[in-house]
Amino acid sequence: MEPLHYRSAAELISDLKNGELTSVDVTQAFLNRIRQCNDTINAVVTLDEEKALEKARQADEVQAQGETLGALHGLPLTLKDTWEVAGMACTAGAPALKDYIPTKHADVVQRLEDAGAIILGKTNVPIYATDLQSYNKLFGVTNNPHNLAHTPGGSSGGAAAALAAGMTPLEVGSDLAGSIRTPAHFCGVFGHKPSRALVSFRGHIPGPPGTESRPDLAEGGPLARSAKDLELLLNVIAGPAERERNSWQLAMAPATIHSLEQTRVGLWLKDPLCPIDDELLNGYQQLGRTLESNGALVAEAQHQLLNLEHILPAYFNLLGSLLSTSMKPAQRRQMMWISRLERWLHLFGPVTASSENTAAA
Repeated sequence: MEPLHYRSAAELISDLKNGELTSVDVTQAFLNRIRQCNDTINAVVTLDEEKALEKARQADEVQAQGETLGALHGLPLTLKDTWEVAGMACTAGAPALKDYIPTKHADVVQRLEDAGAIILGKTNVPIYATDLQSYNKLFGVTNNPHNLAHTPGGSSGGAAAALAAGMTPLEVGSDLAGSIRTPAHFCGVFGHKPSRALVSFRGHIPGPPGTESRPDLAEGGPLARSAKDLELLLNVIAGPAERERNSWQLAMAPATIHSLEQTRVGLWLKDPLCPIDDELLNGYQQLGRTLESNGALVAEAQHQLLNLEHILPAYFNLLGSLLSTSMKPAQRRQMMWISRLERWLHLFGPVTASSENTAAA
């Protein structure tokens, strides 16, 4: 049988509900796993063992009375260190926030606790979650559990590494420019960036603590070791923000595709502005052939919008409008000169006049 710390969240929840496992047993197993391998991986940066075990005991008492707290009753998990958990440090990898202790849960955290989940601790990120690796001056470097010399990606690198190493059964990341998808890919786990505003962003850093507005591009979403667990977690965290509950409710239609024969798969593997290694290209092409042999309709995706020369100017304008707010004057001047030289340097792909204006703003 697979070790408890590598079993799926769905299996653990089933065994918790039918009494084959206790929440204390499961919580202790993940705490033991963290102690066993976190020294070399450095994925978990904040841990609250005492409170987690106390909540696990409470969950078991409720279960013994024939009641449940929700879909994640008694299940422990970690969270990316950008989500505010009341009473637990939330640094977003920034020295300026090393002593920041929120007094209110992020909406996502409240949904998790309402569903019965137990927050074990926090996982590492780059400073203010703005890099594709996971290092900061507070907690150091997070390593890829498959190869300690490699990065797990970022900014949800600690989350993906913790999942891959069996230190948590589920994680909630956030994604501006690949911050869920890249670590999931690097660590061999599942990640999903949901549709716009499906998951509330209130209580996420960045923006600054207390921010109520929602930034462009950024979304919160689930990470897991299976697609089934992704769905399980998304069903818990998706829905209106606390202040929007009187305005709308979530009612997602059930999936209509139940087999590969019903699917259409488009492959977009080549673009002159984003070449990929032959090893990856061959692997994706083989995946396409395998899907096709199992009944899927597979074809090269062709559409005028599937063109990075068309997409990147809008993307970099949106990205620049978010990142530039945290830049110092000297950094803004550097970016202005880069934008002016970009037409010759070709560092970032196509640049339009509007892109130059954004960088100089």
